[in-house]
Amino acid sequence: MLTFNPSHCRNESEVESKLIVQYLLPALGYAHHDWYQEVALGNIRLDFLAFAAQVLPFTIDSESPLSLVIEAKSPSQNLNAHVRRLRQYLTSLHTNYGLLTNGKELRIYERSNDDIRLIFTCSGDEISDKIDEIKVIVGRNYIRERLRREQLAQDLRQRLKLQKKGSQTMKIIAIYHNKGGVGKTTVSVNLAAALRKKGYDVLLIDLDSQANSTFASGLVKFQFEEDDNLKDSNIFHVLKSADFNFIQDVSRQSNFFNTPEIDVVPSHIGLITGQSELTKISSINTRLIKKLTREKDRYDFVIIDTPPSRDIYAQVAIASAHCLIIPSDLKPFANQGLASVKDFIKEIDELRESLGKPPVNVIGVLPSKISPNAKSFEKTFPRQKETIIKHYDFPVMESVIFDRVALSHCFNQTISVGDLEVPDPKSIFDFADKNSSANQSAEEFEGLALEVLQKMENV
Repeated sequence: MLTFNPSHCRNESEVESKLIVQYLLPALGYAHHDWYQEVALGNIRLDFLAFAAQVLPFTIDSESPLSLVIEAKSPSQNLNAHVRRLRQYLTSLHTNYGLLTNGKELRIYERSNDDIRLIFTCSGDEISDKIDEIKVIVGRNYIRERLRREQLAQDLRQRLKLQKKGSQTMKIIAIYHNKGGVGKTTVSVNLAAALRKKGYDVLLIDLDSQANSTFASGLVKFQFEEDDNLKDSNIFHVLKSADFNFIQDVSRQSNFFNTPEIDVVPSHIGLITGQSELTKISSINTRLIKKLTREKDRYDFVIIDTPPSRDIYAQVAIASAHCLIIPSDLKPFANQGLASVKDFIKEIDELRESLGKPPVNVIGVLPSKISPNAKSFEKTFPRQKETIIKHYDFPVMESVIFDRVALSHCFNQTISVGDLEVPDPKSIFDFADKNSSANQSAEEFEGLALEVLQKMENV
């Protein structure tokens, strides 16, 4: 693979030819017909203009297909002196990304309304080592995927305008895989947050005894067992009683987790010991759905986080759901587990048939915790997807949730209360409001919510 040596660039012309034309544009996936040099647009003269989606002739307005402006400067020039002009270019041309470099330093800016913000920087010596990171931000295929999602969002918003709020039937989505560590909780809580951000009323149910969704939604604010306010009112009590502990009695609002907040039926470690008691209840598979039916006018979506097992809690979740999402990192053990998932779904569909319900609608396997490494994504990921489709006959969702540091950081936030450090987790969206490093993850969950809404239209 080609590498870049900044010492080879002695002037602006060599920055253009040796860094941008010979190295950056090919490495970022732009063929010769995807970019133009020395482009004049009115009184604006651009060094380079690149397209992720080629639409010619192009127009300069809010629907413009322009994707990336690249400005090259002499190694002797300070990039700070050129940020203002780059801002003018991006905001005037409605272009989302600008790359500014003098060979010794490379910066990437993103347009935000009428301003721009720095989202990536590295020295010239680091460009070759960090080319995969650069590619994820401004690579042609990555920008094209964002454009596709934006168009999908626009189309969906137009359709949603025609729908009266609350007119749709409550939809129940279970998030399940029998292998742990594939991102079920991350998907559950952030999908719930994304749908809530779009104005839907959302209930999150935690059916896993590890209570990760309960923790992630900010309901665990206690440090000592005697302060545990969840042990006597959680999902176990909803399932245990037919005549008491209804959803509205047990649900709580998430605690400084998302804006706006979501409602949560919490879990607890006590679910482990209570499992044998629930298996003796003959109507256990209909109890949750009956209690949820009482809330059909209160919620648009119910998201159920399930345990990585084939126990009574997973059974109840899938038996109650309209749809199923199977998060998977697509690695061998997760793939091998899909055979068991398929058998489990078959068993529950037989149960659903006996209850007069149609088979659960498998929305698909959701690629999650996927390496953001560009090489891995381009070479390994397509083979992994093909394996899912061919060997296990599951559809694969278009959305991809990458394994980014921000997704763990947003759950690990804390606040100081006296001498104690109390958990203060955030949704990826609220975390991104204060940490721009989380923006890519927030975009991915925005895309997931849009895909779910689209596929739920006919369910």
